Amino acid sequence: MLTPHASIALLLLAAGASTRMGRPKQLLPYRGRTLLRHAAETAAASGCAPRLLLTGALHAELLPEVDGLGFAVHRNPNWATGMGSSIAAGLQALEAEHPDLTAVVVMLCDQPLLSAEVLQELRQQFLTTGQAVVASAYAGTRGVPALFARSVFDELRALDGAAGARHLLQRYVHLPAVTFAGGAVDVDTAEDYVAL
Repeated sequence: MLTPHASIALLLLAAGASTRMGRPKQLLPYRGRTLLRHAAETAAASGCAPRLLLTGALHAELLPEVDGLGFAVHRNPNWATGMGSSIAAGLQALEAEHPDLTAVVVMLCDQPLLSAEVLQELRQQFLTTGQAVVASAYAGTRGVPALFARSVFDELRALDGAAGARHLLQRYVHLPAVTFAGGAVDVDTAEDYVAL
């Protein structure tokens, strides 16, 4: 069993241009705040630290959304190449300031049904089992949020393209995952937002 004091970082991805939405989904109103603020508050309540917001298409506009929540912020200049690039850039930024990281949780800003409890379960399963990857399970698949141990950091740094960590997660489907009932609900299009 790992020590409860292990350094488990959190990387909140908000780099996209929301092309399918037609306007910045990070700033869409949701329950009295923006989707990004809601995600950042959920992340802050998880107990994971340090925390990093990874921006891209937008940067200055997003900074107020994490104000007071203990986030560092980094912009990926290559955000347009896809989520894989942003995960790699975020991990590199975290490691530059915190070289002793034990693991990192990767989450998105467009899964509004995510709770701090799901993030805490990812963390607890890792601390208890030492699994290299702890993914969320929903809609018959494994996805994010997901926790990645130091042993797979090299693979995260090598990510590129739009697929994000999907291929890496598929390699670990034999490992137990954390159930996230609302994981399939994300906000990519105007129709998604209306349905929400």
